[in-house]
Amino acid sequence: MQLAIPFIKVNCESKTSDKMNQTGFFWHERCFWHGAGNFAFLLPAGGMVEPSGTSRLPEAPETKRRLKNLIDVSGLADELVCSTAIIPANEDELVVVHTSSYIEDFKRCSADQGGDLGLRTPFGPGGFEIACLSAGMVRQALFAVLDGQLDNAYALSRPPGHHCLPDFPNGFCLLNNIAVAVQAARRAGKAERVAIVDWDVHHGNGTEAIFYSDPNVLTISIHQDRNYPWDTGSYRDRGKGHGEGFNVNIPLPPGSGDWVYRYALSKIAIPVVESFKPDILIVACGFDASGVDPLSRMLCGSGTFREMTKLVMSLADSVCAGKLVLVHEGGYSEVHVPFCGHSVVEQLVGSAIKLTDPLEARIRAQQPSDDFNRFVSKKIHEIRVNVFR
Repeated sequence: MQLAIPFIKVNCESKTSDKMNQTGFFWHERCFWHGAGNFAFLLPAGGMVEPSGTSRLPEAPETKRRLKNLIDVSGLADELVCSTAIIPANEDELVVVHTSSYIEDFKRCSADQGGDLGLRTPFGPGGFEIACLSAGMVRQALFAVLDGQLDNAYALSRPPGHHCLPDFPNGFCLLNNIAVAVQAARRAGKAERVAIVDWDVHHGNGTEAIFYSDPNVLTISIHQDRNYPWDTGSYRDRGKGHGEGFNVNIPLPPGSGDWVYRYALSKIAIPVVESFKPDILIVACGFDASGVDPLSRMLCGSGTFREMTKLVMSLADSVCAGKLVLVHEGGYSEVHVPFCGHSVVEQLVGSAIKLTDPLEARIRAQQPSDDFNRFVSKKIHEIRVNVFR
C-alpha cells in the first residue's frame, strides 16, 4: 500500500487562475476585541499561578488578525468578496439553540463587568454583543451561499463556537455559531439537510450535543483522541433516537499527520456525506492540528489544510452543487495559522496566489513513518466498520 503523500510545493505568483469562484470572506474588527480574561496559558492567574506577560488564554485575536492581514498583503483580498456589514444574531435565533436562562445570564454579565459562565470562557463588558456578531457572521455567510450570491465562503468568526453546549460555554466558545446559523437557515426554509465536518483538533462536543437526536443534521468530528474534552468524542457515540447514525466521531492518535488526516477524510467522512446528500456542507475549520500548535500533538501543515479543502470542495460539488462554508474555529500558533488559513482561502477562490509556508519543510520532515500510518489506518478501518455497520 502506498502511504506517502507528498506535500504540495507552492510559490508566490502574481497572476490569477483561469477559473475562479465567487468566494465570500466575512470578518469584523470588533470580533478581534473579544477579551480573553486574566490567564497564564490555560490557568487562571492568581494564587501560585504567576500572571504571564500577556495575561490571556491561547485563544487570542492575533491569529485571526494576522490571517486577515496576510490575505490583504498577499493580494488575495482583491479576489474575494469581502464583507464586514455583519448583522448580529438576535435572541430569537439564539434561543433555538441555547437555553433562555443561559442567554439571560450572559446578557446580564456582559452589561456589567463581564465574567466567565463556564470553563475557560471569559468575556469582558460587551462580550455578549461580540459573540452575537460572531454567530451572525456565520449565519450571513451561510445564507449568502444558500441564496446563490456566492459559490462558497469563509467566516473569520471569533469567539469560536463548536464546544458551546446549549446551557454551558466551554473551550473558549460562548455561542455555538454554526448551530445558530444552521437552525436559522432551516427555520427560514433555506435548507433542510445540513452536513457539518469538523476538523478542529478538539472534539466538537457542543455541535454534537445540539444535533445528537436530529436525523437532518449530520455531524462529523475528526479530532485528536482525548485532547479536549477528554471524556467525549468516542467513535461509539453515534447519535440517539432518530439521530442514531448521524453523528460520526473519528478520534486520531497524537502524532497523526498529513496522510492520516486525508485518509480519514477520504475513507469515512466523504462517503458518509455522500450517502447523506445534504443541501449544504459546512466545515468547522480549526487550524490547531498544525505541527506547531501549542494545544495539540498533531503534525498537519498548510498543505494538509489545502488538500482537505480541495477534497471537501469536490465533495460539495458532487452532493450539493458546490455549496460550502468554512467557519473559523481554533488554531493558536500566531505564526502558522495565517499560512494555514491563507492556503485554505487560496483553494476556495481558485487563486494562483500561493504563498510558500516558511514552516512547511520542518513539518514535512517530522511526518510520521509508514509504520505509524499503517497502524493508524487499521484504527480508521475499525471506526469505518462501526460507522457503516
